[in-house]
Formats: sequence, C-alpha cells, structure tokens
Amino acid sequence: MSPTDRDSHDTRGEVDIDTDLDESVAHDDSEPDVGRPRSAITGHARNGRVAADGGTPTSEFQQMAEVSMTDRERRRQWFDEKILAPARIVWDDWRARTGVLVVLFYLFVGTMGPMLVTAPRPNQGPLLVGAFRTLEYPLGTTASGTNILSQLVYATPSMLTMIASGAVFTVGLGTAIGTLAGYKGGHLDSGLMTLTDIMMTIPGLPLTIVLAAALDIRGSPVTIGILITINAWAGLARAVRSQVLTLRDAEYVEASRIMGMKTPTIIGGDIIPNLMPYITMNFVQQARAVIFGSVGLYFLGVLPYNGINWGVMMNAAVNRAGATSSPAAFHWLLMPMLTIIVLALGLTLLAQGADRIFNPRVRARHAKSIASDDESSSTTTDTGGI
Repeated sequence: MSPTDRDSHDTRGEVDIDTDLDESVAHDDSEPDVGRPRSAITGHARNGRVAADGGTPTSEFQQMAEVSMTDRERRRQWFDEKILAPARIVWDDWRARTGVLVVLFYLFVGTMGPMLVTAPRPNQGPLLVGAFRTLEYPLGTTASGTNILSQLVYATPSMLTMIASGAVFTVGLGTAIGTLAGYKGGHLDSGLMTLTDIMMTIPGLPLTIVLAAALDIRGSPVTIGILITINAWAGLARAVRSQVLTLRDAEYVEASRIMGMKTPTIIGGDIIPNLMPYITMNFVQQARAVIFGSVGLYFLGVLPYNGINWGVMMNAAVNRAGATSSPAAFHWLLMPMLTIIVLALGLTLLAQGADRIFNPRVRARHAKSIASDDESSSTTTDTGGI
C-alpha cells in the first residue's frame, strides 16, 4: 500500500469513527427515558459525558445532572428529609416516642390547661381529700381545700418558661463561645477560655442565691431560669471547644475554607451539625438542672415568687401539714414530686432517642425521597442481585 493510499485510509477511518461517534451521541440525546427509573434527588453521572460536537469530554465537575427537579419536587424532598424522616425515626424508637409524648403532654397542660381547669383557690373542696378518692378532686386537696390538680396545672406554664430560658441561655452561650474559641484559636481562644475558667471556679448555688437576693427579679420565670444556670455554660463551652478542635482540621472543613466560604457559613454548615447530638444532650441536662434547682430553691424559700409553683407546693405540704410524717397529707407532697419526676424522665428519654435523629445514615434510611423501592429493585435487577 502506497503512502497516499495509507493516508487516505487513515483519514477515512477517522471520519468513520467521528461519524459513528456523532450518530451515537445524537441517538443518546434523542432517545426518550422510557423505562428508566427516575432518581429522587439530583446528582452527577459516574462517567464523563462526550460533548455533542465531538470535542473533549466534560469532567465530573462540569457535567449536568441527568434528572432535573421542579420546585415542587424540591419542596417535597426537603419536607421529607427535614420533617418526615425525623418523625419516623422518633416513632420507631420507643424511648424517643415516649419522651415526645411526655413533653407534648406537658406543653399541652402548660398552654391549654389554664383554659380548661378552674384556677386554684381556698375552700374549693373538703380539707385534705386523698388522691384518687373522687372524680371531682382526682389528685386530692390541700389543708385549705385547694384542688391540687389546679395547682399543678397553673404552675406548669411558669415552670416551662423557666426551663426553656435556662436551657437556651446555657446551651446558646456555651456553644457560641466554645465553637468560636475552638475554630479561631489564637488570642481570642486564650481570652475566652480564661473567662470560662473564671466562671467555672465560682460556685453556682451561692451565686444564684446572692443574685436572687440582690436583684429585683420579682419572680420572673425567665430571669430565674437564667440565674439558676448563670455559670453552667462554662463547662459546656470547654467541652464544645475540644470537639471543635478536632473538627476544624477535617477534610470537608478545609475544603470549605479553600472555596472561600465565610466563617459563619463554615461553623453553621460544617461544624455545628456534627455537634448537635452533644448539644441536645446538654440541653436536656440543663433543663433537668433548672427543674431540680428551681424546685429546691423554691422549697427552701430562697427564690421570690408571685404565683403557684411545684416547689412552693412541697414547702407548704411539709411546713403546714407535716406531709413527711402525716399519711393524710402525704399526697400533697407526692403529687408535685411525681410531676417533676415524669417530666425529667420524659426529657431524658427524648434526649436518648434524639441521637439517632442527627445521624445522617439513619435519616437517609427513613427518608423515602432518597431511595424508593422501585429504584432499589431496579438496581438489584440491573446488577444481577449484587
């Protein structure tokens, strides 16, 4: 074969290859997606896609998703991943389910209870009626004839406000200081940790008593909740800082810094989600601390109050009726104690089950928009059951 024939043969072969390539690309673009399972979420193909003009194949970063989603589908996917999947996780775990039901019951009592139950007042009924004796006074009455059920219901709103304010203050301040100190480091870290160490050396109970006596709080539940946890944030800040020190050198955090993301974006998107199980447990721990601390201080008569409270009820039961030694008045002391124990137990069970809510693998298994049964069955058929 002459050189001229060889060149013409090579050129003709290249033309045939390019023609076949263009025809295959055109055939792939025109072929409808019949029988192909529709993906629930957008993503990139595994292999690079050849350009339609026969040029250089596109990279994995340049190629477009095979399936586009409408705004409605995106909203449905967000609702499924953020709302429905955590709800399924909670309902599948008996601990979380029990904790949620207990907390919802107390929220219902604190919001709707005062509208459904008569306000407590003296001489509502006979004196010192035992618990579970009559339907009119199911939890009994006090030494002044006040309905104990009414007292418990009307004491719940202020207690819930106190719990929320104390827990939010402690977790919010401790998480913010610990995260900022651990991520930024340097002089800021040294200054914040010095302040944290000073607060940790101050005993909390005497500080709360002194501030409650010095400040004109007038029985405000929000102020009392913050006073009870006035220095509890310091320990949480220390613990969060140690966690952030290990997370700030992670690959995905480094990638976010390389892409030029701002510090608040990195902290809120990459670091805080990984701390949520620990933060949730501390939130519940501080809520329980507010419950026990406030009830104890109210029982001792340290905190001022302008309404009914579970600790005040226990104080009255012991000091007025001798509930610790009198069986006739023991229900007056027992009912507030059971109310406190059930609420603390419900918060603990909710925290134990909430750890699975922040696990991305568990959420993915419970989110139906991630992988449907049709897709999984189709994938099994195509891969031969592997």
